[in-house]
Amino acid sequence: MAEDREILKEIWEGKIPVCFELANEEIYTVEHPDPFFLLVPRLSYFPLVTDKVFKHMIKYVDPDNHSEMWLEYEGQPLRWHYPIGVLFDLYGHQSELPWKLTVHFQNFPEDELLHCPNKDAVESHFMSVLKEADALKHRGQAINSMQRKDHKTLWSGLMNDKFDQFWSVNKKLMENSGEEAFKYIPFRIYLTSKSSEHVVIQKLVKPSEDTGENVTLRHLLDVAVPDLSEKGELDKYHVVTQGIEPLLETPAVWMSEHLSYPDNFLHICLIPRVENES
Repeated sequence: MAEDREILKEIWEGKIPVCFELANEEIYTVEHPDPFFLLVPRLSYFPLVTDKVFKHMIKYVDPDNHSEMWLEYEGQPLRWHYPIGVLFDLYGHQSELPWKLTVHFQNFPEDELLHCPNKDAVESHFMSVLKEADALKHRGQAINSMQRKDHKTLWSGLMNDKFDQFWSVNKKLMENSGEEAFKYIPFRIYLTSKSSEHVVIQKLVKPSEDTGENVTLRHLLDVAVPDLSEKGELDKYHVVTQGIEPLLETPAVWMSEHLSYPDNFLHICLIPRVENES
């Protein structure tokens, strides 16, 4: 299991300053709303932290012409079912802080976003991904052996930003020794283009090679994005997870234990370097 509590705590406490502004074309009142500022946890999801934003902004929109609230960054609708840190790494990695997001209550982009009617929808999504991660690591045995109260402890710990509460249960999902060694590393790679579009890539990668050596981040990328690797083009991308760029020689299993999001997946963003970067 993951032993380095200081690293886990540091990752848990990662925050992003965000400035929320209501879309100008949706302002219905004479008075314009002030921007709303929040320091949001990287590991959470926007629907869990934006109640106050909703209450602040809804007073300024047409009461007879609005739908659920959704967020946009520079024309890109933000998928609420991605952790906040993943969204920032994908779209705001090189932007100035606070991260400026636009709040919408109209013209919901049906073809790009899932509806999120309430926090139960977030919980359902989170538990689904968590079960997928454990199926990859432990064939689902760890999560299936837990009681419903354990599932609720995990969710409550995430929703209320309680590190000790969350990890009191999550440590069972991170056990990686003897017969409990991870079968595969749960990861998702987000390969972005200069147009901000991205594809999500998942492959089956074992934590160690047949020789017994630990698989590294470089090897994981070789398997997941072989075209970039074979062409020697990986150096044209920032490889980012949790807002940092790990060394490509970092063991993937160590990353899985220490840098995974609460859903137990490693979320790795490949972001094109701008032309004047070395």
